[in-house]
Amino acid sequence: MIPPQEASARRREIEDKLKQEEETLSFIRDSLEKSDQLTKNMVSILSSFESRLMKLENSIIPVHKQTENLQRLQENVEKTLSCLDHVISYYHVASDTEKIIREGPTGRLEEYLGSMAKIQKAVEYFQDNSPDSPELNKVKLLFERGKESLESEFRSLMTRHSKVVSPVLILDLISGEDELEVQEEVPLEHLPEGVLQDVIRISRWLVEYGRNQDFMNVYYQIRSSQLDRSIKGLKEHFRKSSSSSGVPYSPAIPNKRKDTPTKKPIKRPGTIRKAQNLLKQYSQHGLDGKKGGSNLIPLEGRDDTLDVETDAYIHCVSAFVRLAQSEYQLLMDVIPEHHQKKTFDSLIQDALDGLMLEGENIVSAARKAIIRHDFSAVLTVFPILRHLKQTKPEFDQVLQGTAANTKNKLPGLITSMETVGAKALEDFADNIKNDPDKEYNMPKDGTVHELTSNAILFLQQLLDFQETAGAMLASQVLGDTYNIPLDPRETSSAATSYSSEFSKRLLSTYICKVLGNLQLNLLSKSKVYEDPALSAIFLHNNYNYILKALEKSELIQLVAVTQKTAERSYREHIEQQIQTYQRSWLKVTDYIAEKNLPVFQPGVKLRDKERQMIKERFKGFNDGLEELCKIQKAWAIPDMEQRDKIRQAQKNIVRETYGAFLHRYGSVPFTKNPEKYIKYRVEQVGDMIDRLFDTSA
Repeated sequence: MIPPQEASARRREIEDKLKQEEETLSFIRDSLEKSDQLTKNMVSILSSFESRLMKLENSIIPVHKQTENLQRLQENVEKTLSCLDHVISYYHVASDTEKIIREGPTGRLEEYLGSMAKIQKAVEYFQDNSPDSPELNKVKLLFERGKESLESEFRSLMTRHSKVVSPVLILDLISGEDELEVQEEVPLEHLPEGVLQDVIRISRWLVEYGRNQDFMNVYYQIRSSQLDRSIKGLKEHFRKSSSSSGVPYSPAIPNKRKDTPTKKPIKRPGTIRKAQNLLKQYSQHGLDGKKGGSNLIPLEGRDDTLDVETDAYIHCVSAFVRLAQSEYQLLMDVIPEHHQKKTFDSLIQDALDGLMLEGENIVSAARKAIIRHDFSAVLTVFPILRHLKQTKPEFDQVLQGTAANTKNKLPGLITSMETVGAKALEDFADNIKNDPDKEYNMPKDGTVHELTSNAILFLQQLLDFQETAGAMLASQVLGDTYNIPLDPRETSSAATSYSSEFSKRLLSTYICKVLGNLQLNLLSKSKVYEDPALSAIFLHNNYNYILKALEKSELIQLVAVTQKTAERSYREHIEQQIQTYQRSWLKVTDYIAEKNLPVFQPGVKLRDKERQMIKERFKGFNDGLEELCKIQKAWAIPDMEQRDKIRQAQKNIVRETYGAFLHRYGSVPFTKNPEKYIKYRVEQVGDMIDRLFDTSA
């Protein structure tokens, strides 16, 4: 049971909560009523606003549409006015630009091209919109006049500013080719930078808008002339410098930048002058042959003009390559890409044809020289051919993309030179073999024959051009002629490609052939002499000259490639001729030889027959000695070493034999006048022999 106090308290608590809930419920009802009233008011306001908006929309939309129409009309008017202004501007182009076009583009190319752009647009407008209007003809005429002025300006700029490259600059350009260190390239400014940019702009405009290619012909004609004149100027400068100072190389450019290295002269090719210097060296040792002629024109008589012409041509070939490379670089900036190769082909034709013509003239001159046996002139082909072959890779690179006819010009010239060179080599060998034995051409003193010195001089040239000469021989398939097998590893394509070793063997065999022909001819010539001793001296001098000449150069090594015993063979020939010469003294020494002397007992009186025999021996010796000394004194042995050797050997033999004879019979009373028969002492005989081969004694 709950106590009454708690129950009463609980009831009061419940009543209080109920009262609070009723108050809350009453508040909610009041709030809902207010909310409903507010909602009704809002709905009424919105309905009124919607009604007003509808009225406003009905009023504004027509105005808006009318405004849009007005704006569209305004835009159309503005566009129309703009179009009218644009169209009207075309009608004023001719009058606005006529003065500029008439005055030309000189000095204001940018403004001129701007005017031409306006005229071009006017032409396009009238062609599209009013092809029959007189304005079209007017702007067309003005455009053509402007285009002609641009073409004229292009020609004028190229003509006025294209300068011939000076020989000094060309020589500096090509003089560093043989330098080991990398040199700074000599710059070639064919056109001033500003002029070049104008030329480029005009050319591009003419291609893009002028639809004109005539300027390309103008370009190549002007540049072709400058290229040709530059090379000819170098050649002329080379000749003048050589004739005046003997030095065909220009000084450094006076105004060259300080950091530009000075180029050294180009290494000159080996020429006949080198062999002549060698001949002078040999003559100092008594090896020169100055007497005795042959049907070969002496190499010593060769004019230095040939050397100048050869060197000038070689320089011009190098100059052409360098200048052509430079021209192509310039052309790439001016001429459209698809026209560059054709234009370049035309540009280089005159200069290239000039070089090829001069080369063919050299070949023609060489052929004529072969006919008259002037092989010194033929030697000009060798350095030129070598240089052409060395330069051919650069030639091929420069001419890449040109016509086949242009590319084939240099190989054709090389082939012609190889052919004439091979002909010269073969004819030279034949002439050495067939040089006639003319008695009046033989050296009276038995010295070296001119044929020998000429042959050696000619062979000396081949040392500097071993590969070139080998190529000449190989080009004519001379391997079969000389019985040299063509090793597949060394040759290909009918001997047009070959190794250095094969070239040496070909050349060695050829030199041995020439030396063999020379030896046979000398043997034949020696028979012209009636005196076998003089014939022996002649052969001795020539063989000795050949051997010493071979030894003092690289010829002996080249000969040894195919003839290992050549040096020993010549020494044997020389010794054999000495022995033949010594036999000429037998007619002197036989008189006093012990085997031919009478035998008698000491102290026993000689019989008349014995005395007469001794007298005859003395007389025969004296007469023979005097005769031989008189004759052989006029003979010559230019080599001092050989001369002393032969004198000493002969002196020893004669003195020994005469000394023994004099010792045996000098005191024998075989005559009442001993001074009549004993004319010479042993020392006097030696002195007489010492004066042999000395025309000055």
